[in-house]
Amino acid sequence: MNQLNRVAITTGDSDGVGLEITAKALARVRPQKGTQFYIWRSQRRSLRDLRLIDRYFKRITVPDWATAMKSQGDYHQTIVDIESPLPPSYWVEQMARCGLSGSIDALVTAPLSKTEIARSGLKDKGHTDILKRICRTPDVFMCFLGKEFNVVLLSDHVSLKVAYNSITKERIINCVKHIQDFKQSLPKAQQALPIGLIGVNPHAGEMGIIDSKEQDHFVPAIESLTKSKIPIVGPLVGDVCFKREQWRKHSFYLASYHDQGLIPFKLVHGENRGIQLSLGLPFLRASVDHGTAKDIFGKNRADPSSMQKAILTTIKQLNKQRISW
Repeated sequence: MNQLNRVAITTGDSDGVGLEITAKALARVRPQKGTQFYIWRSQRRSLRDLRLIDRYFKRITVPDWATAMKSQGDYHQTIVDIESPLPPSYWVEQMARCGLSGSIDALVTAPLSKTEIARSGLKDKGHTDILKRICRTPDVFMCFLGKEFNVVLLSDHVSLKVAYNSITKERIINCVKHIQDFKQSLPKAQQALPIGLIGVNPHAGEMGIIDSKEQDHFVPAIESLTKSKIPIVGPLVGDVCFKREQWRKHSFYLASYHDQGLIPFKLVHGENRGIQLSLGLPFLRASVDHGTAKDIFGKNRADPSSMQKAILTTIKQLNKQRISW
């Protein structure tokens, strides 16, 4: 009997585009052999989105996860639709626990706003913080995959002061090792390319003239990783390393802080043309690269491309297939 991959999808804010992009993406993905989908959604839903799912899947609606586990039907043809009264952040908590226990194989997340998380009573600032807390994993790194280039962030949703102070040789090495492990999922030509480590200061510190962070932490980390035969270059200068002619020189850019990596990534790729993966978790988690888009909620205008790519990439990962754009 072939392995059954269990993929849970959380649709995020009830007044965001999560359910819409999920329905549209699944209509494009269609049933996948060996894959069982579970959808978490609120009781506030669009019949239009559910009808779209019903064109391609047999949908079984249940009120909670315990019932969902008993309602798998004929697997890949069936979607288990969890109409939950719980806040969306609690869905993520529960699926993180299921990922730890092996009850699911992968989690795909639609946008979840920080205000929605706060409203639910949690102190987490985003998906990543929820996942880190439940999995008791202090370092989880946000990885963004795009057609033109890939970016990993050394820090996530923290202030510049916190991001700067968290940069250490040890953290850089830990992050790079996660990237190196994930590189095996890329096409062979990309696997051979080095990781580009971007300095945190203007001009990458100018050899210590502007600031010593690069000399004290970046350079020793690069030397250690090079001795371990992990291809890495840097520290790169942040204001020139994302020029077009540089894109094909690196398998990944490792950005020192959130906006350093995401401004160029989203500027080049736009909305809905990239996806996010979490590196460092004990299970696979993928996400869209955009927000809740509440301004177009209910207008049937949301682009599902990122969600579609997140779902398909997850299935490829579970089936040990290389990721291609």
